[in-house]
Amino acid sequence: MEKILEVEKLRKEYGDFTLNDISFNLERGYIMGFIGPNGAGKSTTIKLIMNLIRRDGGDIKIFGVDNIENEIEVKNKIGFVYDENYYYEELTIETMKNIVAPFYSKWDEKAFKGYIREFNLDSKKRIKELSKGMKMKFALAIALSHNAELIIMDEPTSGLDPVFRSEILDILSSLIQDEKKSVFFSTHITTDLEKIADYITFINKGNIVFSKSKDEIMESYGVVKGGLDILNSSTRKEFISVKENSFGFEALTDNVEKIKKLFKNQVLIEKPSLEDIMVYSVKNI
Repeated sequence: MEKILEVEKLRKEYGDFTLNDISFNLERGYIMGFIGPNGAGKSTTIKLIMNLIRRDGGDIKIFGVDNIENEIEVKNKIGFVYDENYYYEELTIETMKNIVAPFYSKWDEKAFKGYIREFNLDSKKRIKELSKGMKMKFALAIALSHNAELIIMDEPTSGLDPVFRSEILDILSSLIQDEKKSVFFSTHITTDLEKIADYITFINKGNIVFSKSKDEIMESYGVVKGGLDILNSSTRKEFISVKENSFGFEALTDNVEKIKKLFKNQVLIEKPSLEDIMVYSVKNI
């Protein structure tokens, strides 16, 4: 299938942080969740994809072409939603839209007005008068109104109430019914991704932990519960990380079948959440 986003051995070095030759791909027609703790490298990766900072190594292709050499062409087909407002606070929604729209060759005014109605936004209001949720709705309306093929979102649901978060997820789910479009969705709210993501890329301390389909992750990982009597230096190595208390232990595995064969009925294996996987994995790294 056609890859809409290709990141290959991407590197960025700061004084105390290195994005360490990371690689992952996103195909057309899918939603990829990009997860990791604060400081893991999520925002740095997105800034590199958008060519907002200079990379120190590696390649990024969007729509099959280099994102730097073809920057104008590429950005014309990307819808970008930040977690913060980068629009002029003193301007109205309508005036801000009039500034932004000419940058896009396929701007659809009818679509924009439709989103403004759907999101219950007043085009005469100044940006500074909008709540965080309304600012996010405006940014999303802009992103969706120029026939963008790739929607990139950096923590779009952070700080928003559950009702509006659910609305955003519904919009994204309906968006990819057009199999030419894809969504790259960075967030620390993993429950949102459990509802809509097809693929999950997990980054920690500048390294990719995994980049797999959500179904594959949920089938291979498990939270294992058992008594302390079965823990020793050998069995501990079978787990990604282990938590102990006076009643027993809980641990994370990425090989459920092996654990079943090894411990049989001595342990209970439960399906993990993405948050479980992230928390246990970060603890171990």
